[in-house]
Amino acid sequence: MKQLTNNKSGFTYYIIFWLSQSVSQLGSAMTGFALIIWAYKQTDSAMAVSLMTFCSYVPYILVSLFAGSFIDRHRKKTVMLAADSAAAVCTVFVWMLLINGRLDIRYIYVVNAVTGFMNAFQFPAQSVAVGMLVPKELYARASGMDSFSSNLLTVVTPVLAASVSAFWGLEGVILADLGSFVFAFCVLLFFVRIPEECSREKKKEKPFAGLKEGIGFLKKEKGLGFMIFSMALINFFSRLTYENILSPMLLARSGGNEQIMGLVSSVMGMGGIAGGLLVATGKIKGKPVRMIYLSAAFSFLFGDLGIGMGRGAWSWCLAGLAASVPIPLVAAGQRIILYHRVPREIQGRIFAARNALQYCSIPAGLLLGGWLADYVFEPFMQRGSAAAQLLGRLVGTGSGSGMALMFLCTGVLGATSSLYWYCNREIRKLEEGLE
Repeated sequence: MKQLTNNKSGFTYYIIFWLSQSVSQLGSAMTGFALIIWAYKQTDSAMAVSLMTFCSYVPYILVSLFAGSFIDRHRKKTVMLAADSAAAVCTVFVWMLLINGRLDIRYIYVVNAVTGFMNAFQFPAQSVAVGMLVPKELYARASGMDSFSSNLLTVVTPVLAASVSAFWGLEGVILADLGSFVFAFCVLLFFVRIPEECSREKKKEKPFAGLKEGIGFLKKEKGLGFMIFSMALINFFSRLTYENILSPMLLARSGGNEQIMGLVSSVMGMGGIAGGLLVATGKIKGKPVRMIYLSAAFSFLFGDLGIGMGRGAWSWCLAGLAASVPIPLVAAGQRIILYHRVPREIQGRIFAARNALQYCSIPAGLLLGGWLADYVFEPFMQRGSAAAQLLGRLVGTGSGSGMALMFLCTGVLGATSSLYWYCNREIRKLEEGLE
């Protein structure tokens, strides 16, 4: 009975933590969205905007190489509060530059790099803290709640950011972000109790000792290592297209119709919300390996191929739903396996090592996707060769057909890769003892 009470109490704290962090993430997302619009208007360069994301990912990946042992040796609540505070200082810095008329794209690159640095501590600490708060039988539900909130933010962020900006400008958006930080900081500090024990003896370790131990654990647990590598490959395929060329492709193929682009983006966000709700409410249950790889294969096969071969708003919307609904299942399957397979005392090391290894392919995908679209696939489809004419029967012709062909490629490669890793024996062993 005592254990049951503790489980309920822990999940109650998790709900409070999840709600407050969702508010903070909304504020951060609004600022990010507004800064992207500001940067594009200032530079008229898509590459300048892409570099904003690139500058946040690279420090995040590099710092994750040694952040794990630090997280395991310190209280997760303290780490999260410190990381949030540093990010808030960066936001104040941007606000001060803005009101003094000195804001420049170079400062945003620096701020994003610092934020990425702090996120390397924030995200693994948050993941470990969630594992401490949530009972094992509710891991999937917690993951579904996270997916629900993140996809809801995807839908509402542009609307809220545009509304606040229309009345109070970029300064108002940043102040709203700071307000959300204060709210989440106070809730975490005063109302969330994380049941963790931190040893008073903090051994001094070399910077990369945690990474070495984490990679050593993954070598021993081959299934986890293969799972992380496979997700890095899946991330790479998805970043080649969705993060880079979806919006340009939709604009090119719809004659510059921004309403269609907004409609498809909103539908994809709602698809993620639906998938998150299905997981959070327990409507979809299954073995975690199946949840990860069969869901990913479905997303690539029906999402990417549908977008590539689509010819109008409705076909793109249906394909967007097929692509986005399964994603929360992928996240839930990973979380279930990691929390069950990784001892709690080294989860910080493992989550940090996973972040470094699993997300290292994202910057490459972000940079390569745009280059392939502009200099390889679009010129190839415009040349009118026999191969281009044959492929044109699948993806159409004219502006945007090369980017549509890229979606076909990622659909086939992503689905094939997902099914290949699903059949991997070491990965299938990860399900043993989880039921």
